[in-house]
Amino acid sequence: MKLSEVAKLIGGELTGSGEIDIINIGKIESALGNEITFIANPVYEKYFNGTAAGAVIVSKRFNPERYERLDGKKIPLIRVEDPYLAFLELLDILSPKTELQKIGIHETAVIDDTAEISDEDVRIGAHSFIGAKVKVGKRVSILPNTVILAGSEIGDDVLIYPNVTINAGTVICRKVIIHSGTVIGSDGFGQARNPDGTFQKIPQKGIVVIEEDVEIGSNCSIDRATIGKTIIHKGVKLDNQIQIAHNVEIGENTVIAAQSGIAGSTRIGKNCMIGGKVGIVGHIEICDNVILTAASNVSKSITKPGIYSGYRAQPQMMELRQEALMRNMMKKKE
Repeated sequence: MKLSEVAKLIGGELTGSGEIDIINIGKIESALGNEITFIANPVYEKYFNGTAAGAVIVSKRFNPERYERLDGKKIPLIRVEDPYLAFLELLDILSPKTELQKIGIHETAVIDDTAEISDEDVRIGAHSFIGAKVKVGKRVSILPNTVILAGSEIGDDVLIYPNVTINAGTVICRKVIIHSGTVIGSDGFGQARNPDGTFQKIPQKGIVVIEEDVEIGSNCSIDRATIGKTIIHKGVKLDNQIQIAHNVEIGENTVIAAQSGIAGSTRIGKNCMIGGKVGIVGHIEICDNVILTAASNVSKSITKPGIYSGYRAQPQMMELRQEALMRNMMKKKE
C-alpha cells in the first residue's frame, strides 16, 4: 500500500512523500526501500542515518536533525504517540494470521464420552486427549499432542499450542494462550520430613485457575495448590521457562521474564514487572507496581512500589550506592 495509506491506518502524521509503495515491515538495520521500519527505543536511533528503509515510524518527539544521513537523503517519517503500538497495529495488517488448524476434531484425537465440547468453531488436533467431564468452550484451538485431564474447564477463544499438559481440575478462562511444552496443574513440591530422615509426599489437592487474557510461554510449570487455588489473574504475561509453585497468586497485568521462579504461597501484586532469572522465596507478599530487575533475589516482602535489584533485593538506588562504595574501596586498596 502507499505510505500515505499506512499513515492513515495508524493515525500518524506523515512528513515526506506518501507515494512510496510499502510491502513489508523491516528491521531498521536491514530494511529495504519498499519496507517501513520503526524506532521505539532510543538505542536504535543510531541506525537512523544509515537505514535504507522507505520510511520510519517515530515518536512525535523524534528530531531527525540530530542524525546527519550519510547519503543526504531525507526519509519520510510517520510521527505517532507510541511507535511500538503503531508497529504492532501495522504488523497485524501486513502479516495476517495463518490458520493453525482446520475447524473440527482430528480422527486420532481421543475424547472421553462425558466431555462437553462446544460445536462452535472448535479445533482439536491429532493425538490430543480430552479426559472425563472436561468442558471446552467456543472457538477453542487445541493443537496436536495436547493432554487435558479430567474435570478441567477451557473457556472461549483459548489457544493451546502442541504438547501442552493440563492436569485434572484446572480452570482456564477465555482468551488465554498457552505455548508448547507447558505443564499446568502438576503437583506442588510438598514433602514432610520423617523422624528417620526420609520424606513423605504431602498430597496436593488444590487446583490452578488461569484468568482471562493470560499468555503463558513455552516450557513453564504452574503447580496446583496443596489446598485451594494457585491463581494467575487477568492480563498476566509469562515468558518461557518460568516456575510458579503451589498456592502462588499473581496479580492482574503483571509480566514475568524467562527463567524466573516463585516459591510456594507467595502473593505478587498488580502491574508488576519481573525481569529474567529472578528468584522469589515462599510465603511473602510483593505489593502492586513493583519492578524487579534481572537476576534479583527476593527474600522478604516488598511493601512499597518501586524498582528493586540485587542479590538480596532492595531499592535500586541503595543497591547502586553500595556497589559504588565497594568499587571505591577496592580502588583505594589498589
